[in-house]
Amino acid sequence: MKSRKLTLKTIITVQILVVITFCGAYTLGSKESQQEFNNVFLKQISYPEIKIDRKVPFQVEPFYDDPSVVTDDELAAVLKQVRPKFPRKRMKPNHVEHALRTWSIQSTFQDPSVVSGIEMRDFLIDHARFLTSWGDEISPLLVEEPAGISIRWGSQAGGSVHHDHWLASLTEAGIHLDEPVFGPSRRDMDINDVIQESLRDFRLDEREVEWSAMAFGLWIPPVKQWKTVDGRVVSFDQIVKRLIRGHKRFGVCVGTHRVYSLMLLIRLDDEFHILSKPVRAEAYAYLERVRDLISVCQFEDGHWPANWMDGKSALTDPQEIPDYKNVIATGHHLEWLAIAPKELHPPHEMIVKAAKWVIKNTTSHTEDEILQKYTFYSHVGNALALWRKTHAATFWKNWQKTHPYVPDTEDLQGANDSIEARKPKL
Repeated sequence: MKSRKLTLKTIITVQILVVITFCGAYTLGSKESQQEFNNVFLKQISYPEIKIDRKVPFQVEPFYDDPSVVTDDELAAVLKQVRPKFPRKRMKPNHVEHALRTWSIQSTFQDPSVVSGIEMRDFLIDHARFLTSWGDEISPLLVEEPAGISIRWGSQAGGSVHHDHWLASLTEAGIHLDEPVFGPSRRDMDINDVIQESLRDFRLDEREVEWSAMAFGLWIPPVKQWKTVDGRVVSFDQIVKRLIRGHKRFGVCVGTHRVYSLMLLIRLDDEFHILSKPVRAEAYAYLERVRDLISVCQFEDGHWPANWMDGKSALTDPQEIPDYKNVIATGHHLEWLAIAPKELHPPHEMIVKAAKWVIKNTTSHTEDEILQKYTFYSHVGNALALWRKTHAATFWKNWQKTHPYVPDTEDLQGANDSIEARKPKL
């Protein structure tokens, strides 16, 4: 009897050791071995990852270098206004994302109170950097999933406001595919894991698909379709149909951001043929209609109103519209027109008038006022840089060579505050 008890104890001990060893091996094992375990023992459905052929995302370059739209001096004045001069404490991910897509990861500034591209990138992809800014009072921005990383988004403090905006912004900013992404407890993930998680989780019936369309378009072509986690096939054709569905007033940023996303997908289709001919024709016809609407609704001072989709009636029966919404409409239209062929342009003098209005509006505000509406004004900076066939970081780097930064009292105080904020707490 005693011998039997010892045998049972031994068996139980061995079983416990096997379980501990197996769990350790699972935790330390490759993603492939973990996935195989999940498939066999947990009966989880999985699909092969989409193979991404490039290490850096594709860039859709502007067509025009037009100083009649914006001169060097005007561009410098606008970019000065939209530098990411953010407080390091409780830095808003939405502000950082918008700043990155305008300024890119390569941006540097002589003013130490302005956040560099590398610092903005690290704030978004490293939980420790996020924690330094926000503390542990809110949920992490990076959410660890069984097979990847997702991003906390919505209206809560410290979140990314729009679904896949984090990914689209870092993509436009030039993030590398194998750039590490450090979650609250995991340090074995990279940007590819975020992309794959977004591809698996994508739903065509989501409220906002504009940024998913951009991110996927800049990464996965020539792949045209993929499977979601529930086995549904999604294609760029379907995304385009989703973008053009419904009234033009629907969608983010008074309906203008889906216009940009459509133009981006058409430009990508030029090279990778990710759309069928009928769907491409539908998208192009949609943009032609947008062109026709903004050709008849521009106000005398040059701005396009937030209700641009009303066409002529926006002029004959004008609405009381907050100024910042007109900035949204004008800046976003200038942005997509910079990557659009001339056939999709309204008369050129309208583009010039729109640019002059938005330049005057942007430079007439204080930096604090701009900061309150930073996300909208960042599009102005990006649009105007595109119209000079350049990017904000490139232009600013060259501009600083002949226009060095000279700090004033306010700048010195801001720099000191920034240094204090980054000091470790003892």
